[in-house]
Formats: sequence, C-alpha cells, structure tokens
Amino acid sequence: MADRLRSQAKLEQLQARFVGVGHSSTTKYEWMVNQHRDALSSIVGHPPLLAYMSTALGESRTQVRQQMLEKMIMPCGPPPPNN
Repeated sequence: MADRLRSQAKLEQLQARFVGVGHSSTTKYEWMVNQHRDALSSIVGHPPLLAYMSTALGESRTQVRQQMLEKMIMPCGPPPPNN
C-alpha cells in the first residue's frame, strides 16, 4: 500500500513539474499542442537549431524565430468542438 501511494505521489509531482507529461484527462489535442510547443521552444531556445532551421528555410534567424514564436500560440489549429 505504501508503494502505491509513493508512486502516485511521484507521478503527481512529475505532472506538476512538467506540463507535457499529461494526466488521465489529457485529450489528444492538448497532448499534441504540448509536443509542438515543446519542439518549437527547443528550436527557438537553442541557437544552433535556430541557425539550421533558418538556413533550411532560406530566411534570417530573426524571421524564423518570430514565425516560430507566433506559431506557438496555436500550433495545431483551433481546438476541436466539445460535443
């Protein structure tokens, strides 16, 4: 019983610390949005990745950075309707 409570407490701690871990009521859309935002923030936050993306897209680093920051607002489009 103590092991079960300990593992549950550890899981709750992870979920509180890392939003992308999710929980039992996380929808597919929420999970996808978290994954896309994590990827975009990683690219923006690591200058070599940003330089690689800007070279591949043929645009300046500041333009690519701005585009990715704007894309983080709604990375997967509008949320699905709640029915």
